[in-house]
Amino acid sequence: MRGQSAVKPAATPSPQEEIRRPIDLEHLSRQTLGDPGLELEVLRLFDEMSHVYYGRLETSTTVAELLQNLHTLKGAAAGIGAFGLAELARVAEAELREGAPVNPERIDDLNVAVEEVSAFIGARLKAAAA
Repeated sequence: MRGQSAVKPAATPSPQEEIRRPIDLEHLSRQTLGDPGLELEVLRLFDEMSHVYYGRLETSTTVAELLQNLHTLKGAAAGIGAFGLAELARVAEAELREGAPVNPERIDDLNVAVEEVSAFIGARLKAAAA
């Protein structure tokens, strides 16, 4: 199998999966130049990083720390096509920049979104390994 990648591309999602996908796979494919192995590595790294930065949100003690962690999470999520997660982080960041107090519901919503993206990534990694 000379010239072929050892990484199997993930199966094409059903129409129902298309609706619920927390990551825009076309965007991710463009970002990874259509390389399925790179796509999986980027997803794996994002999964780790998103949990780290969500954890940092929870332990932030200043608005500046919150803003930095939200901004990082927002940019990384947008980069891989997790636009729902990026939007949640953007809204939370904008509210803080406008002087609003920390909204615990926003932080909880971010946690749900991080876990949703993580579950999606886990399923893609598992499918690719099969």
